[in-house]
Amino acid sequence: MRVLLFFEYQKLIGKSGVGRALEHQQKALAHSGIEFTTDADGDFDVAHINTLFPGSLRVSGRARALEKTVVFHAHSTEEDFRNSFIGSNWASPLFRLWLKRCYGRADLVITPTPYAKRILEGYGIKPPIRAISNGVDLTFFDRKKGDRAAFRKKYGFKGGDKVIMSVGLWIERKGILDFVELAGRLPAYKFIWFGHADLRTVPAKVRKAVRAELPNLIFPGYVGREELRDAYRGCDMFLFPSHEETEGIAVLEALAMNTPILLRDIPVYHDWLADGVHVYKGGSTEEFCHKIIGMTSGDLRDLSQNGHAVAEERALEFVGQRLLAAYTEARAIAGDRGKNPWR
Repeated sequence: MRVLLFFEYQKLIGKSGVGRALEHQQKALAHSGIEFTTDADGDFDVAHINTLFPGSLRVSGRARALEKTVVFHAHSTEEDFRNSFIGSNWASPLFRLWLKRCYGRADLVITPTPYAKRILEGYGIKPPIRAISNGVDLTFFDRKKGDRAAFRKKYGFKGGDKVIMSVGLWIERKGILDFVELAGRLPAYKFIWFGHADLRTVPAKVRKAVRAELPNLIFPGYVGREELRDAYRGCDMFLFPSHEETEGIAVLEALAMNTPILLRDIPVYHDWLADGVHVYKGGSTEEFCHKIIGMTSGDLRDLSQNGHAVAEERALEFVGQRLLAAYTEARAIAGDRGKNPWR
């Protein structure tokens, strides 16, 4: 079996979670001994399509015409498209129709979590949907490999500073407004957010937040994986106040690095991360403040070992096995297209 991992406009979105997912797929398939290519003009048996641009639909159509198997990876939903860039809320119903058109062309759809699967089923998408985590590279995101001292020295943090970090695009959905508000409410703590977005594409309130001149708040922009690993090791906790996710690769990375984690209490985590067991969760700015203080003071117990066990279940070698099973199922479906009711 040879798999095409198709991904459009890598320079544009390669720094996003979807870009990271492609890297994970390549490593996961290598773990399972599955041959893959990124050349859509080459030979392949299964087209595993990760993006939703028009070229992705063309590739799916050509693959079907050649009687190849088509798998769409549903990294996106209408729900996580909202509250992102200027005009996204207005365009979200149209985006949902486009999602249904793309995903409906698949023999099988893969999405990262049971929560995302339920959302897509609610759209009336006909092909079978399988929940397979994006996974985490435990050989790279290993706490022993992070350089805590280098991270703190680079950003001027002292040994006694309590450092709260987050990762994501500069968009409202990721909770950046809440993060900045928390920095203002907790001046004794240091806040640092890794990530970037073109400020011309986001609403004015997000631009204002990113430009906030708070002495305890830093926006370094996008950094490489090595520096991000140092940050997971060097911070005191990882705060991810995102309002909507299909999984959250940054959460998996923080789990793998044994970093104490505080999440917004949203449905995507209900199936696999329990509050007070693997991570802590909050639903408001006041609750975030309370738990930040409790986690960094030791009043709330450290859950990082429990969290790391969750990351281990999503190691890339296991993801590779699940992808192989999904491809095998999809090939069986593709071989019997005439009997499939959604065709």
